[in-house]
Amino acid sequence: MTKRVSLTQYLVEQQREHGLIPAQLRLLIEVVARACKRIAIAVNKGALGDVLGSAGTDNVQGEVQKKLDVISNEVLIEANEWGGHLAAMASEEMDSIHVVPNRYPQGEYMLLFDPLDGSSNIDVNVSIGTIFSVLRKVTNTRGISEEDFLQPGKQQAAAGYCVYGPQTTLVLTVGSGVAMFTLDRETGSWILTEDELRIPEDTKEFAINMSNMRHWAPPMRQYIDECLAGKTGPRGKDFNMRWVASMVADVHRILTRGGVFMYPWDQREPDKPGKLRLMYEANPMSFIVEQAGGMATNTKERILDLQPTRLHERVSVVLGSKNEVERVTAYHRQAG
Repeated sequence: MTKRVSLTQYLVEQQREHGLIPAQLRLLIEVVARACKRIAIAVNKGALGDVLGSAGTDNVQGEVQKKLDVISNEVLIEANEWGGHLAAMASEEMDSIHVVPNRYPQGEYMLLFDPLDGSSNIDVNVSIGTIFSVLRKVTNTRGISEEDFLQPGKQQAAAGYCVYGPQTTLVLTVGSGVAMFTLDRETGSWILTEDELRIPEDTKEFAINMSNMRHWAPPMRQYIDECLAGKTGPRGKDFNMRWVASMVADVHRILTRGGVFMYPWDQREPDKPGKLRLMYEANPMSFIVEQAGGMATNTKERILDLQPTRLHERVSVVLGSKNEVERVTAYHRQAG
């Protein structure tokens, strides 16, 4: 029988072999993983748990919150604020940061998260997920502010996501490759099911919301036109399109079998560089993709090199199989 490696054992072995996971970081990852199990239970109950539908409130971006958005946000905060491993948290669903209360010890890490990615899929029973990113507190003072969070993605200590689908799956990187864990519902344990994930450099699949095509910049339209032309076009091969409208689900597919995910700038909101959030979505996903041998850009620059200026900053995203991301990025650079 193949030996089953738990999440805790994996983290301990990573510390022994690579020295990448101090005790506080290991505790933080385990607490986030436990919180994801609680969220998975709420998701699985669906209508039976009265968690479907709108919460009747808007988040900081002006988006209508679903009940599960609010529940997931509260679960992650309650699970993490008392353990002594965090200084503060930031969430896509909150206006500003949540500083660890004075009644609890303050740690050296900061946690950012999108508590429930793909909210539009909640009520139709399509895969959704949680995305998280871990940064180190860099200031020496006791206090902490939003400015402490404004670090380039390349400084992340860890990143991961959890997919709530037919299986509940946790994907994690601490900077030494990407590991995948599956939740054993009978024992409640996260079990390592794949290690050292690699994204194929070439692909015949792309993920993008085609309904927005008329609003894209010319380089993006050029790339998609070439894919749609198939074998008779300049690419000389047929492409398939996939679009789940949940970044977690789309990136998970790419991590599993290759592909390129794109959420570009469009002219409807020309002053916004993109739709996705740099700190809560683009940075953690780019860290994971790069650790799996893929590539991630904002159509011109490496996402992990970008210097954030605001907590809820947005960005264009192109990530996945290296050769396709390079092609899309080259088209945009050539166009200036």
